[in-house]
Amino acid sequence: MAKNIMLVLVGKRRESAAQVQKLLTDYGCYIKTRLGLHDASESVCSEDGLIILELVGDKAKQQELFNALKKVPCLNVKLETLAIDNCPK
Repeated sequence: MAKNIMLVLVGKRRESAAQVQKLLTDYGCYIKTRLGLHDASESVCSEDGLIILELVGDKAKQQELFNALKKVPCLNVKLETLAIDNCPK
């Protein structure tokens, strides 16, 4: 079993949110799970955030999303495949 995971660390969240949201919508058919995190309270709304994506489908499309997000200022993007290869069947 393998999972394709994309991590997106967002700086200046308010400035980049619209562009990031558009890309995630455009590639939504390749996103199985999406989790967005940022610090928030009644008095504070963080400018930084973390988005965790579980990707499915065409690997070329996943790479396109990765490349598009890499072009957005104030983002750090990682694309990893996680597999369990040390577990006997």
